[in-house]
Amino acid sequence: QVQLVESGGGLVQAGGSLRLSCAASGRTFNNYALGWFRQAPGKEREFVAAIDWTASCSYFDSVKGRFTISRDNTKNTVYLQMSTLKPEDTAVYYCAAKQVYSSRRPSDYDYWGQGTQVTVSS
Repeated sequence: QVQLVESGGGLVQAGGSLRLSCAASGRTFNNYALGWFRQAPGKEREFVAAIDWTASCSYFDSVKGRFTISRDNTKNTVYLQMSTLKPEDTAVYYCAAKQVYSSRRPSDYDYWGQGTQVTVSS
């Protein structure tokens, strides 16, 4: 069992920055791929970024160059640094975990956090 707790969400103006954190507890963190997903009201949950056990990263096209995912295995934490935020980035952001290799499909992930709200005002 892996427990995930997100933090760092909030209200920010367009063009601003936020850093989300996701602290994991339970199983061996190093062997897991971690993903960030988001869900806006009335929309499906969508992939944002992921990092696998080798630290290989992948990003949704609309966030490339603006968002950076990273992990600190000594702290069992994954981060999402978000810059140049846009109103369309407004959503609840979720952290998720699965073993070894990352995926862009929410259904592939075994563990989820409770989510943290990010609101970008224009």
